[in-house]
Parts: sequence; structure tokens; C-alpha cells
Amino acid sequence: MGGKASHCYEMKQYFSRENNNISMKKEDCAVLEVFANAPIPKAVIKNVIPAIVSMIMVVIYNLADMFFVGQTHDALQVAAVSLATPVFMLLLAFGLLFGIGGTSVISRALGENKFEYAKKTSSFCFWAGNVVAVLCMLILWIFMDKILGVIGTSSATIGYTRSYLNIFAGGSVFVVICNSFSNIIRAEGKPKQAMMGLLIGNLVNCVLDPIMILWFGWGVAGAAIATVIGNAVGALYYIIYFLRGKSILSISINDFAAGNKICSGVLSIGIPASINSILISVSGVFINNLIVNYGDMAVAGIGVAMKVTLINLLLVIGVGQGVQPILGFCYGAKNWQRFNGVMRFSLIFATVLAVILTVASFIGAGVIVKAFLEEPAAYQFGVRFAHLLLISGPCLGALFVYSNALQALGAAVPSLILSVSRPGIIFIPILFLMNAMIGLTGLVIAQPVTDVLSCILAGVLYIYARKLLFNKSDSLCKDL
Repeated sequence: MGGKASHCYEMKQYFSRENNNISMKKEDCAVLEVFANAPIPKAVIKNVIPAIVSMIMVVIYNLADMFFVGQTHDALQVAAVSLATPVFMLLLAFGLLFGIGGTSVISRALGENKFEYAKKTSSFCFWAGNVVAVLCMLILWIFMDKILGVIGTSSATIGYTRSYLNIFAGGSVFVVICNSFSNIIRAEGKPKQAMMGLLIGNLVNCVLDPIMILWFGWGVAGAAIATVIGNAVGALYYIIYFLRGKSILSISINDFAAGNKICSGVLSIGIPASINSILISVSGVFINNLIVNYGDMAVAGIGVAMKVTLINLLLVIGVGQGVQPILGFCYGAKNWQRFNGVMRFSLIFATVLAVILTVASFIGAGVIVKAFLEEPAAYQFGVRFAHLLLISGPCLGALFVYSNALQALGAAVPSLILSVSRPGIIFIPILFLMNAMIGLTGLVIAQPVTDVLSCILAGVLYIYARKLLFNKSDSLCKDL
């Protein structure tokens, strides 16, 4: 059942062969025992809080860019940052491919005491991620003109958007490393260390934003430079963390391996996660191309409204990401009773948090939008859009707990179905239908409608995958 004695014994045996650092053995054994034996509320909170803090820093980073660009009092530059967001989401997708996929494989491997396999998986994620990031950078630079046309830039915003993306593309490797290893390190029971890279990088970005955007007068170009430097600092933190030898995982090229189902295991879960982010990027392009028909002020308004809802979204994503390695570990250790307990507690915690955040964001939407947009028309659009987008806020907690549980189980097909449904199969048809039926309001409320339907779908897929995978393991589990 993955008890304390068995996991401590296996880890000590492993490290006695691989490393003579006794303090590291005790530390690593202790952190994995939190997964295995700590009281469920303690284990969940201990891993969820650093993940939430990481997401708070991502929120601050996103708001800082938009806020300081907004202080230029140029709504066109604010619109340019909004237009560039789908490209950022595309790079984030590749970070998630290796981060979420790697976390799923590694946490289950550690639950099965396969420590060497976990090291090889970690190294694979690092080096394969770097190769993909370099390819993305080259594609962005080579096809910039076509990309600018696709994402919906107008003659007024194309120059600002080009400036932002040309600089941002240069930080592709750093973005992928940060978003991969902020997840992967959490898989070995080190949520604080996983948090620190994003925390430091985003703090650097927030400090540099006012200097480069306002003091130097570089506008959106300054925002892009600050973003690249912040991600570079975060990536450096994670690299140093591994080089210090304090991890049971590895980024050494000597540990790189793609065979023995490492590559396929990572990709089977990572691809659905990345497809989700890619389709969010694609859906953002559709939104931009539709909403640009209502004017540049509407584009600026939807961009800021999405920042308001991003607060809720990222925090509940943090809950899902925090609980995923615990669920994966329990599944690998075949500790079904603990797995069910973690799921129950996480669903309750995430739902309560989502409701609180939705109410707070709805009340404070006007204040938040005002910080970014002073132009009256853009401000009115922003507040109106934010209130509409927040309708589905309470269901987001359960949605992302179910989504991360599917990833923890290694349920590739259900994960893929959910990933292509929410931002793609469900959202895009609803987007065009609602826009055709009720215009601008319909275009905006397409997202809340999609979220509710996706939450129902996620619950159904989780129940199906759980029964199927637990039955394969010859285990009987009570329904949640």
C-alpha cells in the first residue's frame, strides 16, 4: 500500500548505491512520506499552497505587464499585449507538455519506487523541452508577418504587437524551462522549491516593468524585455537547483533516455495538456478576430477582462497542479483509500476557493479594470466583459481537480478528450453561434457556457477513467 517503511527502505537502498549524502536521503524520504502517510488535509495543503502562490505570481506578472503598459495611457499598446497573449499561450503549451506529462510519469514512478526511471524522465523533459523551444523561437522569427496577420492585428496595433513578439520569441527556452520544472519538481515532493523559480522570475519581471515600460519609455517592447529577463532568472534558479545535487531527479545529459516508455509516457499525458493550451491560444485568435469587428476599444476591454478572470482561473489551476503529484503517487503505490480521500478533500477545497474568488472578483472588477484602462469606452467594455466571464467561476475548481486527476492517473484518452473539448470542440462552435445570435454579449458569454459544460464532461470522464484503471489494477474502490 505504499507505507512508510517500504518507501523509506527503497529510497535508502537506492541512494546507498547512487549517492553518499546521508542528509539528502533523509530529506527526500521525508518529503515523499508526506505523499504517502501525512494526514490528507496536511498533505494537500502543503502541496497546494506553494502551487497557489506560484499562480498568484503568474497573476501578478500578467497584471503587471498590462498595468504598466496601461500607464502609457495608450489603449492601442494595451490591445497589442492582448493580441500577443495567444502566442504566449502557445509557448506555455510546450512547457506544459513536458511539465504536466513529466509530473504524471515521475509521480507514479516514485509511488512504485522506480527512482532511476524518474531521473531519466526528468532529464528527457529538460533536453527535449529545450529543443522544442528553440524550434518555436525560429518559427516565430521566420513567420512573424504571417503570425501577426493570423492573430488579428489591425493597422493601428501591428507595430506594437510585432515589437513585443520579436523580443518575446528570444526567451522561448526560458519560458519552457520555467513552466516545465515548476511542475516537475513538485512531483518529487518539493513544492516550495518548485514555487521559487516562478516566484523569483516574476518578482524580477515586476521590478523591471515600470523601469523599462515607463522610465525608459520603451512601452510594449519594455514589457517584453522584462518578461524575457524574468523567465531567464527563473530558469536559472531551476538549473542551479539541479546542479547543487539536492534533487532525486536530474537534468544531466548522461541521464537522458527516451525509450522504455519514457517518451511515450510523457507525451501521452503532456500532449493533451499542451493541446489544451494550444487550443486556448487558437480560441484567443478566434476571439480577437471576431471582437476586432467591434473596435480596438473592445479588444482592449476583453484583454483586461480576461486578466480579471485569470486571477480565479490560475488559482484554481494551482489547486489542481498541487494535488496532481499526490494523486499520482497514491495511484503508483496502489493506495486506493488515500487516493479517494485526497480527491474528496481537494474537490471541496477547490470549490469553496472558486466561489470566494468569484464573488471577490465580481465586486472588485471595476477597480481592477480602472487600473488598466482610463479610456471611457474601453473601461466600460472591460467591466461588462469581466462580469459576464465570471458567471462560471464557481465550477472552475472542480473542473481543474478532475482534469489534473485524469493526468495523475495517466488516463491519456480521457485527458485528450477533455483537452480538445473545452477550448476547441465545445468552445469554438459556441463562440460563433452565440456571436451570431446575440452579438458582442454572446461572444463573451460563450466562455462561461463552455466552462459549465466542460465541468460536467470532466466529472463524467474522471468517473469512467477511475473505474477502468482501478479495475485493471484488480482493486475495488468506493465511488466518490
